[in-house]
Amino acid sequence: MDAVERVVRFYESYRGGKQIIGRSVCGNPIVALFVGRGEPRILVQCAVHAREWVTSLVALEQIARGMPFGSAAFVPLANPDGAALSLRGEIFLRSIPACRAEFLRRVNRSSDFSQWKANANAVDCNVNFDAEWGTGTHNARMPAPANYIGPYPFSEPETRALRGFTLAYRPAATLSYHTKGREIYWEFGQTGAALARDKKIAEALAAETGYTAKLVRGSAGGYKDWCIRALGIPSFTVEAGSDDWAHPVGEERLPRLAEENARIPALLAELVWKIR
Repeated sequence: MDAVERVVRFYESYRGGKQIIGRSVCGNPIVALFVGRGEPRILVQCAVHAREWVTSLVALEQIARGMPFGSAAFVPLANPDGAALSLRGEIFLRSIPACRAEFLRRVNRSSDFSQWKANANAVDCNVNFDAEWGTGTHNARMPAPANYIGPYPFSEPETRALRGFTLAYRPAATLSYHTKGREIYWEFGQTGAALARDKKIAEALAAETGYTAKLVRGSAGGYKDWCIRALGIPSFTVEAGSDDWAHPVGEERLPRLAEENARIPALLAELVWKIR
């Protein structure tokens, strides 16, 4: 059973609150699961990059652990088509319309899709948000396995689903899980008190995980960026796992990833509550 199947099974058997927040390019459900109760509310989204599907399993571990403080909505598999393509390759391609499968083969220029980051439109969803869209250093302007910004912001059903759900849920802060690098990114043009607040939270999250809170330049159009710019809330990208590991980070790394990040959603809720 691969990661996509495990998320589906977990969702089907989950006894807590849950919701389908949208559908992917190929019509697969994008789901949210709710944990804990009360304020503050945190939103955790994972696997928006296809080959980083292992983060969906980190989310399942965090959901099972619960939220001793505050509450959280988890979107464990923000890019279900891409994750299935990365994991299954031709098996997935044979399950979708032939014209789309052929398009994806042409874009990839290989039968090996394990490094694929994009969705089934060959758009990298994490550069498709309306936050200085199209200004990133590594942006691509044509369909590609990674970094293609899409024809316009929120062109993709996956990014629209995250936008709509985020606006409806109204989180106090968000986490985006990626691999890899053992780094936490937290800045996108905040100033003054917001900058100081978010830096302090990022450093506390870094201390818990053993990761490094880091400023990055030349990146734009991500979910974190949009949350900071459009909503004015603390928003963090966690690059989980060692940079010495190869992409895609495999399930054998899950115990370490889960251990390092076990307390992060609840800790973020606690920090947001205290640092206001």
